[in-house]
Amino acid sequence: MAERIMNPDYVAEPEKVNVKRGLEGAVVDTTAVSKVTPETNSLIYRGYPVQELAEKCRFEEVAYLLWNGDLPNATQFAAFEAKERAARDISKENLQAIRLLPKKCHPMDSIRTAVSFLGCEDFRSVGGDSQFAAGGGGEAGTDVWGKTSNPDKALLLLAKIPTMIAADYRFKKGLDFIPPDPQRTLADNFFHMCFGKSPSAEVIKCFDASLTLYAEHSFNASTFTTRVVTSTESDIYSATVAGIGALKGPLHGGANEQVMHMMIEIGDPRRAKDWMIQALNEKRKIMGFGHRVYKYGDSRVPTMKKYAQKMAEVTGEKKWMVMYDALEQTMLEKKKIYPNLDFPAGPAYYMMGFEIDFFTPIFVMARTAGWSAHIMEQAANNRIIRPLSEYVGSPERHVNR
Repeated sequence: MAERIMNPDYVAEPEKVNVKRGLEGAVVDTTAVSKVTPETNSLIYRGYPVQELAEKCRFEEVAYLLWNGDLPNATQFAAFEAKERAARDISKENLQAIRLLPKKCHPMDSIRTAVSFLGCEDFRSVGGDSQFAAGGGGEAGTDVWGKTSNPDKALLLLAKIPTMIAADYRFKKGLDFIPPDPQRTLADNFFHMCFGKSPSAEVIKCFDASLTLYAEHSFNASTFTTRVVTSTESDIYSATVAGIGALKGPLHGGANEQVMHMMIEIGDPRRAKDWMIQALNEKRKIMGFGHRVYKYGDSRVPTMKKYAQKMAEVTGEKKWMVMYDALEQTMLEKKKIYPNLDFPAGPAYYMMGFEIDFFTPIFVMARTAGWSAHIMEQAANNRIIRPLSEYVGSPERHVNR
């Protein structure tokens, strides 16, 4: 009994309790948003292979697809894009809140706070009179859960989160805020807000493709978190804040940051193989490798690796991809474990010029599209998510006083 109480990793005897730790292998609901097929290492968004979407579509089109079920025609996309570009500004109060955050706080804490602030500004989320200029519409106290207004709120999140991240990026460097430019695409505008200039079309395409690859991935930890919150009939902002909290963890979204820290620690590609062997012998956790679902390779990696290689060509920083190949080959030889999307994304974002601790907020930019799709799907056919647990603590006892 003492083992049960003192050891947090204690698992009851399997013949007595059928516990799926981490919900591994458990199917908890249906979804029409995306499908992962481990046997073929494939991922589809609403039926489209993700690699095709990354190559042939802009991220904004992919967000439309995830929310509406089909890719937009020219007229639909023009209207959608116009709304997204018009909604990019954030209030001066939200901007000031970001400015006042401690400079040393992680950017994921900053974006979590800024999204929460946005939810406070949208009175449709608290049942008050809606005077939210960017969102419009809504009578007092109506649609608090957001089943009818969620598409509009999702668009606000998609448009404003890049502005929030870029503002935090600038403020942490002691620089002035650069307002969003409605004449630029979402990807181009993000570079403009962060750096005050646009990179080459090749770099913008690399970044845009990465957003599509990160946009959605079925019932991953952060997406499931947003669905749990939504299932309680809470609002889309609360669900998104919860998703950000889940994504912050290094076993989920934070892995792309850890990949780059690992590469910088290695430093020289010639050290990569020996470093990996030593790390494995020491049983260190190697970020960027392995996946709960994919056993034979992450379907998104080949496309992201191609764009990371393109970034190496554009910037001349080729050592990171030489190191990448050495680490990948050594891990496969020693453990037969394949890299996941975070492994090529880390060096790609680094070569684009972003600070390492902003890699996961960029992930948030992308995954907002998938989270919103799942939030709307959960709300449309809701049942509160409330699993059971198997108690393995002390039997009933009494206070003897």
